Amino acid sequence: MLKRDKGINTICTHTGSVNDTVYGGATSPIYLSTSYSFVDNITNRYPRYFNTPNQEFLAKKVAALEKSESAMIFSSGMAAISNVMLMVLKSGDHAVIQNDIYGGTRNFIEKHFKSFDIEYTFTRDLTKNAFSECIKNNTKLIYIETPSNPLLKLVDIFSVGQLGRSKGVLTVIDNTFATPIVQRPITLGIDIVIHSATKYFGGHSDITAGAVASSKLIIDKLWHLSKDFGGSLSDFSVWMLERSMKTLSIRVKAQQKNAKKLASFLNSHKAIKKVYYPGLESHEDHALAKTQMKGFGAMMSFELVDEYEPLKFLSGLELIKHSGSLAGVESTMILPSKSSHSLLTEKQRLEQGISNQLIRFSVGIESKKDLIYDIEQSLNNYNDK
Repeated sequence: MLKRDKGINTICTHTGSVNDTVYGGATSPIYLSTSYSFVDNITNRYPRYFNTPNQEFLAKKVAALEKSESAMIFSSGMAAISNVMLMVLKSGDHAVIQNDIYGGTRNFIEKHFKSFDIEYTFTRDLTKNAFSECIKNNTKLIYIETPSNPLLKLVDIFSVGQLGRSKGVLTVIDNTFATPIVQRPITLGIDIVIHSATKYFGGHSDITAGAVASSKLIIDKLWHLSKDFGGSLSDFSVWMLERSMKTLSIRVKAQQKNAKKLASFLNSHKAIKKVYYPGLESHEDHALAKTQMKGFGAMMSFELVDEYEPLKFLSGLELIKHSGSLAGVESTMILPSKSSHSLLTEKQRLEQGISNQLIRFSVGIESKKDLIYDIEQSLNNYNDK
C-alpha cells in the first residue's frame, strides 16, 4: 500500500501525541518524572537529554509539520537560536547574517560572538547578491529570517538555499512569523529551521519555548551540544505546547484571514503613513511572497503619521492589547523601539528602518469588525485624551 501524506490539520491533531496505553485517554499523558529506569532500557531518559516521552513525541510533530527528518524542543526561541549557532560555528568561523532580524538575535550576535572568536557580517540588503558578496573562505553559516521582525521583509528562500549548497555553507532560517502552515523552508532547500514556539506554536500567550527542525544528522550533532547547555523544556510546558499545536493550522488560517482585511483597512487610513504586510500589492516583496508562502501570515507593522504619538494611540485601544510578544489568539500591538528591538541603539534601529512611529501588529482571531472599530475609535478620540 502506498504511503500517503497526511493533511496539515491531521498532523496538528494527531502526530506527536503520546498514546495512553493504560486508560486509552484521548489526550497525551504527562510524564513529569525526572528519573527513569535504566534496566533493560535502551534509551537513557532524562529531561536534560531532550528525550522524555513528551519531549520526544512533540519533536515528531514539529518534524512532520516542517517536513524534516528530526527536531528538538527547547526552553525558548533564543535557546534554540543560540544552540544552533554555537553548534554550527566554532572559533575562527564566519557567519553571514541577514541585516533585518529579531533584536534578541542581533543582540546575541553582537554581544557574544566576539568572546567565541566568531566573525560575522550583516548583509547590506536582502538580495541574493548581498548574501553572496559576504561569503568568505571561513563562512560556515547563512542566517535568515523571513518574513522579518518587524518590517516583514522577505528573503528569497530558494536562492539562499542554492547559495548555501553551492558554497558548502549551512543555511538557517527563523520561521516563527510564517509557521509551517504558511511556509516550509526545508522543501525550498534550507538546512535548519528555527521557531520561537512561544509565538504561533503556543498560540495562547502562556508558554515559552523554542524548536529546531532539520536532518537527523544535524539534530544528532545539536543534541550532543545542547544536552550540556541545559536548554530543555519542562514536560508540563511540553504537554501544554503539544495541546496548543493541535489547533495551530486553524488558528493561523483564521488570523491570516483577519490580517488581510486589517492591512487593507490600515493602508487606506489617513492616519497611517505606511503599512508593512506582504499581502498588499504595494509591498516590495509581494510577488516573492506569492511564490514561497501559502498566504501572507498574520503579522504586520504600520507607521503612524507624525501628528499621532504612538503610546497615546496604544493607550486608547480598548480591545487590542498593547503587550509584548506576539501570535496569541488575542490581537496585540507593540512599539519595536521599546520592546523587541529596545536592546539596539536608536541609530541601529533607524539603519534597519525602525522608526519611533512604527507599531507591530499581531492579528488575532477576534471579529475583524471589532478590531477595525477599536483602531478607529482610538484614532478618532485621540485629541480628547
